[in-house]
Amino acid sequence: MAIRNKLYFASDFHLGTGTYAKYREREARLVRWLDSIKHDAAEVFLMGDVFDFWFEYRTVVPRGFIRFLGKLAELSDAGVKLYFFKGNHDMWMFDYFEKELGATIISNELEIERSGKKFYLHHGDGLGPGDTFYKILKKIFRSGLCQWLFARLHPNLGVGIANYWSRHSRLANEKNEGHKPGQQEWLVIYSRELLKTKFYDYLLFGHRHQPHDIPINDKTRYINLGEWLFSNSYAVFDGKELSLHQFEKK
Repeated sequence: MAIRNKLYFASDFHLGTGTYAKYREREARLVRWLDSIKHDAAEVFLMGDVFDFWFEYRTVVPRGFIRFLGKLAELSDAGVKLYFFKGNHDMWMFDYFEKELGATIISNELEIERSGKKFYLHHGDGLGPGDTFYKILKKIFRSGLCQWLFARLHPNLGVGIANYWSRHSRLANEKNEGHKPGQQEWLVIYSRELLKTKFYDYLLFGHRHQPHDIPINDKTRYINLGEWLFSNSYAVFDGKELSLHQFEKK
């Protein structure tokens, strides 16, 4: 019997984006990945933009994703601890996944220590230099007033508007906008600032859609988890070392 001792980290699945056939293909790939880790996973950290859009009305949630959510339920029932981070596409998570999956919802950063290693975890949106317009939008969208107003819309209208916005947002269509190499990457700069006041072994982010493992100094590494539209990348911590992987590498 396998020992559950590994931590898995993944981000930016963007379930729901693209054609129905493409989304179902991505969902099936994610289910295969979850199935491959279910025997040794102790904790699974889904670090934002799991869905291309998500909003929880009091009695309604977006349709779809049934196989993915079913597999997460299987892991949860087996004792695997799940974490959902709010990304910029699915920031309107409330308590649905807490009640149905026993998951912990993370609104911003999470700091953890496992096997003597210190981790800083964040989706990555609105951090570091640049992205000024989005930082303003994030404050608006996360406000209680904005969420209350959106909840007043009928789901057919509200979800339709949100999906249109998501498809045409800068992030959904970005190629390499704002990305800079190595130590000049926004989140690397942000990581260096964090390390001035507190030590971490690993700083993990999503959001930027490019898998990276960059040394900040001789003791700390910046990890970007990439995405699942093309790279299918994720990270795993085995109790000693953290490493980036690609699922079903082509």
